[in-house]
Amino acid sequence: MPEFEPGAKRNMADVDRFSKIPNNVNLTGDKRLQRALEAWQPAYLEWWNEMGPALAQDKDVWLRTAISVDADGWANFDYVKMPEYRWGIFLAHPIADRKIHFGDNIGKPVFQEVPGEFRNMLRRIIVTQADTEPASVEQQRQLAKTAPSLLDMRNLFQVNVEEGRHLWAMVYLLHAFFGKDGREEADELLRRRAGDPDKPRILGAFNQPCHDWVSFFAFTMFTDRDGKYQLASLAESGFDPLARTCKFMLTEEAHHLSVGETGLMRVVRRTAELMQQNPGKDVRALGGVDLPTIQKIINFWYTYSLDLFGGEISSNTADFFAASLKGRYREDLRAEHTAMGQVKRIPVVEDGKLVEKEVALRNALNESLRDDYVEDCERAVRRWNHELEKAGLPDRLALPSRRFHRHQGEYSRHAFDPAGNLIDAKVFQARHDEWLPSEADLAYLRSIMVPVHEIGKIAGWISAPARGVDGKPFDYEYVKL
Repeated sequence: MPEFEPGAKRNMADVDRFSKIPNNVNLTGDKRLQRALEAWQPAYLEWWNEMGPALAQDKDVWLRTAISVDADGWANFDYVKMPEYRWGIFLAHPIADRKIHFGDNIGKPVFQEVPGEFRNMLRRIIVTQADTEPASVEQQRQLAKTAPSLLDMRNLFQVNVEEGRHLWAMVYLLHAFFGKDGREEADELLRRRAGDPDKPRILGAFNQPCHDWVSFFAFTMFTDRDGKYQLASLAESGFDPLARTCKFMLTEEAHHLSVGETGLMRVVRRTAELMQQNPGKDVRALGGVDLPTIQKIINFWYTYSLDLFGGEISSNTADFFAASLKGRYREDLRAEHTAMGQVKRIPVVEDGKLVEKEVALRNALNESLRDDYVEDCERAVRRWNHELEKAGLPDRLALPSRRFHRHQGEYSRHAFDPAGNLIDAKVFQARHDEWLPSEADLAYLRSIMVPVHEIGKIAGWISAPARGVDGKPFDYEYVKL
């Protein structure tokens, strides 16, 4: 049982917008929980002031703030100083008489409290998801200093404050349902640091440096997109507070994905313009981002993001599904919800060769979720290639094989080329800088990251967006510097 007594109105209250911690979980009805979260709040603000976005912490930024969980009018736009942002705890509205619809507990009422036998498993799921939220803020800390426009700076800050709110969403679950263990885990979330050699973040992608805006767009395109699929699978959960938490997080996450997808498209569009206007000339000499470098950045962040789904064959994921804690993407649209008696064929390396292996579907659910993710990413790449096609250019961008440059799972112990062919590790090392960003590539990107902070102006390596935010034009004062 949770240390905090479950109040009758927990998770069912209307939004309290004016308390110290805005929420719709009736914190005022659970004083012990309220005091615990208010005690955590100063440590969170200390972390934010230390590790949050540099440059404009004290500036007015045109931000949206969650004020409701209703589909219409859930957010309010206004100028806000980021340390004064109203981070809150919001769960989607409960569904009356909701039943578990997958796994071994199918047909039973959803869990409103943590089943004792699933306590450690559920805590692990929540902590792993929670750890990604502050990590991305830390990775992107310095980017505002080189923002290509005020709108892009504003979008960065919006992503950052919402990642902070997503941390609050998970910390609420830890405090409300896991007692002393949960409070200790919440404290640890503020002690780890992205890329720290002694106390790194849990997942590899969240320890990688993100020092230029092309990498930022790739991060929000690929790594945040992993977040979409992880949150969607957790929104199916039989643990109802987690499902409702993730359902609302997905509402905010959509903007993050758009920032990445359209950001990379704007980089590609500008590169195509430079190539079209200056045939045969080196794009770098023109101050742009050449297509080979864009491809390398895609290769890097896409493959690190593939790792976030976990191993291709995983007993842990099978256990999560069996316990009805983590479903599949759009589980409700599937014809069958137990994943029993089914198999998935997965290429694995045996005796130095790639062979297909039949794996019980429950043990291959990570790969099934990765399938959905890859299909979504391929759609975005088609949009970017359309920009090249419109410019009359023969060049095309592509996703590398899911076996390339992997650090988790079946393929992490072997070397593959971008086409997915098994190769010698020495060949991979020799061609590393051909396939992945070299130090020289990253140095070049940093060299063109010259800040443009004038209203309505934009850097020369990226095109302006087609529209602004919240009905405002591009040349709006999104950040008052």
